[in-house]
Parts: sequence; structure tokens; C-alpha cells
Amino acid sequence: MKKTIITVVGKDTVGIIAKICTYLAENQVNILDISQTIVQEYFNMMMIVDMQKAEKDFGVIAGELEKVGEEIGVMVKVQHEDIFNKMHRI
Repeated sequence: MKKTIITVVGKDTVGIIAKICTYLAENQVNILDISQTIVQEYFNMMMIVDMQKAEKDFGVIAGELEKVGEEIGVMVKVQHEDIFNKMHRI
């Protein structure tokens, strides 16, 4: 399994989850876990996904997700699980 962490942050608006999840489904990326909160008007989502069946390379998917985020006014960050864990180790 190739776990990847996706974070999405920005002003809340209709369709953020739908756009991100639609892109993932169209690219054979399986959502393993998802958590989202809205604090006042700010949206924050963290996803753990499995990219094992994705036909596109990690870099292509990361770049395309960033573009999807730009289109809907949010910032999308995509990281390999091991890099995410090393960055957040105390």
C-alpha cells in the first residue's frame, strides 16, 4: 500500500470535498480515512489515501490536485506518508 497524506485548507465554500473526492476517484486513488472541520469560515481537511492503483505518478497527481485547489480557492498539499511522519515527529 502506498499511503499518502492530503491536506486541504482555505475559506469554506460549497463543493470542496466533492471536487477533491471526484478527482481522486477518477484517478483510482482510494480514500482510507478522512477528517474535516470548519472553524468559523475556514475549512480544513486531512485525508489518508492509498495511491497503489493510481495510473499517474505521485508528482502528476500532486500537481493536478494543487490546480484543483487553486480553481476552488483552497490550498492542497500532498505528501508521502513517511515524509509526513518524519516532518511531524517530536
